[in-house]
This record gives sequence, structure tokens and C-alpha cells, in this order.
Amino acid sequence: MSFTGFLAQLMEIAIAIALAPLLTGWVNQWRAWLQNKSAPSLWQPYRMLHKLFNKESTVADHASRLFRTAPYVVFGCMTLACAIIPTLSTDLPLAAAADAIALVGLFALARVFISLAAMDIGTAFGTMGARREMLIGFLAEPALLMVLFSASLISQSTSLTTIVETLAKREFAIYPGMALASVAFMMVSLAENARVPVDNPATHLELTMIHEALILEYSGRHLALLEWAASLKLFAYSCIGLALFFPWGVADHQAPVAMLLALPVLVFKLAVGGFLLAMLETLSAKMRIFRVPEFLGTAFLLAVIGMLVQLLLSH
Repeated sequence: MSFTGFLAQLMEIAIAIALAPLLTGWVNQWRAWLQNKSAPSLWQPYRMLHKLFNKESTVADHASRLFRTAPYVVFGCMTLACAIIPTLSTDLPLAAAADAIALVGLFALARVFISLAAMDIGTAFGTMGARREMLIGFLAEPALLMVLFSASLISQSTSLTTIVETLAKREFAIYPGMALASVAFMMVSLAENARVPVDNPATHLELTMIHEALILEYSGRHLALLEWAASLKLFAYSCIGLALFFPWGVADHQAPVAMLLALPVLVFKLAVGGFLLAMLETLSAKMRIFRVPEFLGTAFLLAVIGMLVQLLLSH
């Protein structure tokens, strides 16, 4: 393990943990502006985390150890997912031990823990939210895998660092398979991050909420970790999209100094992506929960077609 690789890995983890709430605040701010509302402060997510960490965590008497452990597991999974996605450099020690399949596995592990914890208390809302969350995961994870496999056909590897290095060094070209995969990824990202039209992160209506139903029984530091993990998940999906479809600006193994230039490029790309996400949410309407399987089924079909197109063009 080289010193530059170790430094790049630490920087990626630190930047993900630090910038994830800022990205959430940026999206919420633009969403309010586009809806002609008074926007919250850009630093509001940090203030909320500070308030929650200073509050006492109230836990039900019959809550098991799983309920108390789940926030730490979910936060750890999201942090590890951000660590293996090349955002600043491809010289990442953890990337050698984890590929695209392991990345999807981390998202699945976090989903299983938060769903089990929601059912652990035995409330109706928690059980309802867990069922909906597992349904979305069951449909979204195969679509995400197909998107990643479409990119792996170009680089002949499922390693994210190899995919980024291959795509960034190639001449600019529009791949039909990747174009279809990008639409599928956008649909999966909206569903996985509880965004409109699949879910509304600002609602607490019992019949429509999915993510909020999972965390209704949490408070204090446990709720803070889950909210932070949700921001990290949005950050991770944003970085996956940038790595697959806009990989330029990421430093490689031979350019440690380029990491300093990669940071402002990353911030710029995330800012543009956050604005586009807010605009997409503003232009969309919340769909019924029974339409979600059709929505994610379409994403899966687009991803499979994109992979097949890419497979045909590569031969």
C-alpha cells in the first residue's frame, strides 16, 4: 500500500462524511427555490445532526440489541460504500478488495438491517415501511447491477477503479448502451434515495411514506446516524453516476498531485447534479405505491437492453 493511496483513501472517506449533509442541504435549497418557497439554510442538515447528537436516545423497553445496532451498521455500510467509489483518485487500497457486486451488497446489507430494526419494535408503520423498502430493494438492486455490468463490458472488469480509468482515458464517445443505462440508473437512484416520484423525503403521511416509516421509532444519536447515512447514500449514488457517466477529473495512480484539482471538479459536478435532481423532483409528481414495481421494472428492462446493446457492439 503506497502512502499516496492511503492518503487518497482517507481523503475520500473524510470528504464523503463531510460533504454528504451539504449535498442534501443543496438539493433541499434548490427544491424550495424551484417551488417558489422560502429555502432552508445550506447548513441546516449540519444543525439538525448537531441537535440530534445532543439529545437523549429514547428506546422502547422491548427493543432488542438489533434495534440499537442497526444505525451503526447502516452508517458503516454507507461510509464503506463511499470509500470504494473513486471520486478523487483511482489509487484506493479498499477498491482492490471490493468491486461493483460488493458495492451493491453493501447497499443490500444496510437495507436488511434497517428493515429488521423497523420490524423489531412491532409497530404497524415500521412493518409497513420495511415491507415497502424490501420491495424496492428487490426490484432496484438487479437494475443497478445491470447498469454496472454495462460499464464493465467496456473495461472488461467489475472493478470501479478500472471502469473509471478505462472510460476517462478513452476518447469522448456516446455509447448507446450507456445512454440506456444512464436512464435506468437515474430511475434506480430516485427510488433508492426515497426521492420523488417514488417517495417524498419531506412527507410524514402514513399511507405514502417509505423511508420515514423505517425510522419513526428512532431518536437522538440513533436518528442522527440514520439521517447522516441517508445523506451518505445520496452522495454515494451521485458519485456512482459521476464515475460511470462523467469520469473525467479523477486522478489516477501516477498523478497524486491531481487529487488537489479533483476536489473542486467533484464539488462542481455534485452541485450540477444536485440542481438537476431538485429540478427533476419539482417537475415530477408522486406516484402511487402500486406503480413503483412498474417504474423499477422499466428501469431493469432499460438496463438489460443497454447491457445487451453494449455486448453486441463490443464484438
